[in-house]
Amino acid sequence: MSSPVPTDYAATLESIKRLVHEARYIAQRRVNTELLRLYWQIGATIIERQKTAPWGSKVLSRLSADLRTEFPGAKGFSPANLKYMRRFAEAWPDPDAIGQRPVGQLPWGHVIELLEKLDDAELRDWYSAKDIAHGWSRPVLAHQIKTHLHQREGAAPSNFPHALERTDSELAQQITKDPFTLEFLAIDGDAAERQLEDRLVERIIDTLRELGPGFAFVGRQVHFDVEGDDYFLDLLFFHVEQLRYVVIELKTTKFDPRNAGQLGFYVALVEDRLRRPQHQPTVGMLLVADKNESVVRYALAGTTQPIAVSRYDLSPAEQAALPAEDALTRAVALELDDHTPQSTKPQRKQSSRDGSGV
Repeated sequence: MSSPVPTDYAATLESIKRLVHEARYIAQRRVNTELLRLYWQIGATIIERQKTAPWGSKVLSRLSADLRTEFPGAKGFSPANLKYMRRFAEAWPDPDAIGQRPVGQLPWGHVIELLEKLDDAELRDWYSAKDIAHGWSRPVLAHQIKTHLHQREGAAPSNFPHALERTDSELAQQITKDPFTLEFLAIDGDAAERQLEDRLVERIIDTLRELGPGFAFVGRQVHFDVEGDDYFLDLLFFHVEQLRYVVIELKTTKFDPRNAGQLGFYVALVEDRLRRPQHQPTVGMLLVADKNESVVRYALAGTTQPIAVSRYDLSPAEQAALPAEDALTRAVALELDDHTPQSTKPQRKQSSRDGSGV
C-alpha cells in the first residue's frame, strides 16, 4: 500500500523544479561567460603574435586544424571563428569587459552579429544591453541593428512633456518610435487603411515585436457609443509594464492637423470609459505615411491629450536607409556647385522678396 501524499507535495515539487531551472540557467550563463572569456583570450593571443610575426590566413588555417585535432569534440575552432575571436578582442580590448559588460552575457552568435553589423563601440554596448534586457533572438537582434533602433526608439515628436507629469512623460516617450518599420506586412504604399490594419492584426506577433516590449493587443475597431453616435478606434493596446492604454490610429496619407484632434478625442474616450485608478494616463500614437515636422509640432501644441506622431515605413530596411531622391538631387547639385570655378558659376538672382534684387 502506497504512502499517502502530503498535502503540500505539489507546491514543494513546483518549488524544487523552479530551483532546478534557476540553477541550470545560472550554470549556462557561467559556462557561456567562460566560453566568451576563452574566445577573447584566444583572440588577444593572436593579436599579440601578429605584432611580431606574419599570422595570415594560412597560419590561422593551420592553427584551426591543430586545435580541432587536439580537441576533436569541441566546436568553434574554424578559421572563420578564429578571425571572429581576433575581432572580438579588438572590439573589447579590456579583458574585464567580458565579466562587467552586457556582451559577457550574450551567446557567441549574438556577439558575431554585433561584430559584423556595428563598428562603433558605444553602439555595440547599447545593443548588447538591449539584447540582455529584452531577451532577443539572434534574428531579432539583427533586425533591430538593421533598422537602426538606436535612432528610432523614443524619437517620435509628441506633446508628452506638456500633457503628462515629467516622470510619466519620459516613460511614455520611451515606448514611441519614429519611424516604425513595417516591411514585414509585405504590402505596398498604395494600401488602404483597412488593408494596413488587417495586415497588422494578421501579423500581430511581428507587430508587437516592432512596437516593443510590454505591448499587449486589446482589440481592433474598438467600439464606443457616445449618446447614440458610434466611434471605432483602429487599434487598442495595453502596455503591461507602464500600466497604460495606448490608442493607435493609422493614416495612409500625410499628416493632417485634424488627425491630432481625432486621436485626442479617442484618447479621451479610453480615459473616461476604460482607464482604472491604478492605470497611468492613456496615450495615443498616430502612424502616418509621411509628415511635415513643423506642422506636427504646431498641431501637437494645440491639443491637451497626450499623443505622438510617427511615420511608418513599408519598404525593406536597406532601401529605407537610403536618402530620399530629392535629398540626393540636392547633394549632387551642391557637389557640382562646389567644384565649379567661380568665374564659370552662374550668378544667382536675389529674390525680390528681400528687396535687394529683381
